[in-house]
Amino acid sequence: MTPATTSANPGIEALAAPAAVSFAEAFRFWLKLGFISFGGPAGQIAIMHTELVERRRWISEQRFLHALNYCMLLPGPEAQQLAIYIGWLMHRTWGGIVAGALFVLPSLFILIALSWIYLRFGDVPLVAGLFYGLKPAVTALVLHAAHRIGTRALKNRWMWGIAAASFVAIFAFDTPFPAIVLAAALIGHFGAQRWPAVFALGGGHGSAKQGYGPALIDDQTPTPAHARFSRIHLAKVLAVGLGLWLLAMALLVAVNGLQGTLTLMGWFFTKAALLTFGGAYAVLPYVYQGAVETHQWLSGPQMIDGLALGETTPGPLIMVVAFVGFVGGWLKEALGPDALFLGGAVAATVVTFFTFLPAFVFILAGGPVVEATHGKLGFTAPLSAITAAVVGVILNLAMFFAYHVLWPHGFGGHFDTVSAVIAAGAAVALFRYKVSVMPLLGACALAGLLASQFFPLTT
Repeated sequence: MTPATTSANPGIEALAAPAAVSFAEAFRFWLKLGFISFGGPAGQIAIMHTELVERRRWISEQRFLHALNYCMLLPGPEAQQLAIYIGWLMHRTWGGIVAGALFVLPSLFILIALSWIYLRFGDVPLVAGLFYGLKPAVTALVLHAAHRIGTRALKNRWMWGIAAASFVAIFAFDTPFPAIVLAAALIGHFGAQRWPAVFALGGGHGSAKQGYGPALIDDQTPTPAHARFSRIHLAKVLAVGLGLWLLAMALLVAVNGLQGTLTLMGWFFTKAALLTFGGAYAVLPYVYQGAVETHQWLSGPQMIDGLALGETTPGPLIMVVAFVGFVGGWLKEALGPDALFLGGAVAATVVTFFTFLPAFVFILAGGPVVEATHGKLGFTAPLSAITAAVVGVILNLAMFFAYHVLWPHGFGGHFDTVSAVIAAGAAVALFRYKVSVMPLLGACALAGLLASQFFPLTT
């Protein structure tokens, strides 16, 4: 493809456009990204912007943000979908598959190892002390996520009302998360027809800024042939995606039965993957309802521990589902009592496959029609309402975590003052000083370890 050489900064007009990037070079970058993508979606997107837009100039900022805005409208991890999109734009379907797979595979292997350590040595005082400090940090992180999403989504009283209604629905009436998503989508769809200004909230990523020099895929670079809309291509992607899902599910049913742990996990996390509007924090309440309350694959405190582990690894935060799968496969003896580790590892892999398969289908099928949907109120209004509802759901999740951390034995038990102090300190660090996730978790884990030396653990 022939890149354009336009630039808003005369000082960089003399820069040459980057040479064409080989598939092998792109493969090495996506592999590296899989190991350094810490910091959640915001951090991962910032890393990709620095590497791909500013440093390597593989894609212009305008094209980068255009792809990002599309990914923000989809269920699933937007940072991983952005990697799929750029990989697909540069090197066709296999480029997208490699970029998306390498974004999550390192964290899958790391989480399998950490989950085994957690189950095998979780009662060791050293490990228990570390998790004692991590749990309050997770509570503060979830509360901060509610605030962060709320500042972007709750732009008027209507959106505040949707958020409040969703909180009441899940807190007071235990309404299933899918029902809340559906109700919010309907409100957005019909509300936009009557009050369009209420739901026309605009994007949250700002306008494109030029000044990095000509890019390989620049603003004026023509759309490559493989990225243009084709009914045949769309049908192929949908057929392959659905075929892979059916093949994997049929294999699980044949080996594990309709009510087997692995089969139930495959079906449950397929549904979860289609409901992750608003990022990982948004789907966690649904995962909790199903994994903890319905299927009892793990306990509430274990769910908090899993989120802490997910925060410490690269890759999307929704990779916490791999921890859920491993613990569930281990405790439910998915492959028998003599193969606990293998059962957990297979369960983690199954959960990861069914969680991320839709992300590939959404990008490979929807990428060519992104121009037809971007910026249309009829398409974005339901998602604006869903994002507002997600704020209320995440707030409920923060209260759930706080309850288990501060009253580990229920309201009838004692109040855990040490955990409260750690949680308050973590909240101040996040809200006031904007401390990043990894230093925060490290400091809280150290605080928990020190506290465990002087106070008996209550969890």
